[in-house]
Amino acid sequence: MTEVSNETRFLHAIEMGLGAWQWGDRVIWGYGQTHTEKDVRAAFAVSLNLGIRFVDTAEIYGSGLSERLLGRFLKETDQSVSVATKFFPWPWRFTKGSIPRALKGSLERMGLDSIDLYQVHWPAVTMSPETMMEGMVECVKRGWTRTVGVSNFGQNRMLRAYSALAQHGIPLASNQVHYSLLSREVEKNGTLARCKELGIRLIAYSPLEKGLLTGKYSLKNPPPGVRGSQYAELLKKLPSVIKLLQEIGQNHGDKTISQVALNWLICKGALPIPGAKNSQQAEMNAGGAGWQLTEEQIARLDHATDNIREYSSRPPSS
Repeated sequence: MTEVSNETRFLHAIEMGLGAWQWGDRVIWGYGQTHTEKDVRAAFAVSLNLGIRFVDTAEIYGSGLSERLLGRFLKETDQSVSVATKFFPWPWRFTKGSIPRALKGSLERMGLDSIDLYQVHWPAVTMSPETMMEGMVECVKRGWTRTVGVSNFGQNRMLRAYSALAQHGIPLASNQVHYSLLSREVEKNGTLARCKELGIRLIAYSPLEKGLLTGKYSLKNPPPGVRGSQYAELLKKLPSVIKLLQEIGQNHGDKTISQVALNWLICKGALPIPGAKNSQQAEMNAGGAGWQLTEEQIARLDHATDNIREYSSRPPSS
């Protein structure tokens, strides 16, 4: 196993972060209808007060509004916050120079001189991993980001990015992927194990499966909007998982369903970044850290969700 580098050690010390996808996103999350700037400001403040001080956003979230909101909130606190954002590989961005240009725009929206983690949001058709990492190296050299990560990269592209950065003496800090009790592809195909082997922090987005692992949705009460149709099949299999999460939570001083689901990810070696639309959600999420499930409880949750979806046993080629 590769020793974690000094540059990325801070990421491995973080148990949980705060995802800011919901801040400003109207299409999926209904920003402006279900929650407002006042609500997400409160979510940010509560998170910081409860020790959650790593915030992940992206230039594409709310077409830049998420970054702007985060920038406003950062000006209102004197607490130390680690900030991560992402480069989106639009088709017209096909040169390495587009990456530092995009980061400059993100920094301006947030009112910052530098951030702690800059990530490539998705693999690109128009740029190879090597070319993208050349752009990332330039961002590090300019002092605009402390570390470099990727997101939604399969093992092949992740290893290519890792090798490209290594030529410049820069570690690949992270790979942010979809990972939850109900979506265990990265665990099944070996990506999680490879990240641990190489000292790459696996960051888990949608750790509560867009609300399914909070206990508030069912076949009779599906999530609103596109999430309802997206999870129609999964909702049929959900009751037994929710019941087990409730049982385990009761054995840990009445931890909630979502807190148990988040702690399962922490125990698996991932860094979950649940989103929060308001202070109540932020407080609930924070309760998922600072304690540990037993090995027996982890095994029971593994068994209950092993076959909830079909997984490929082969490492992804992308």
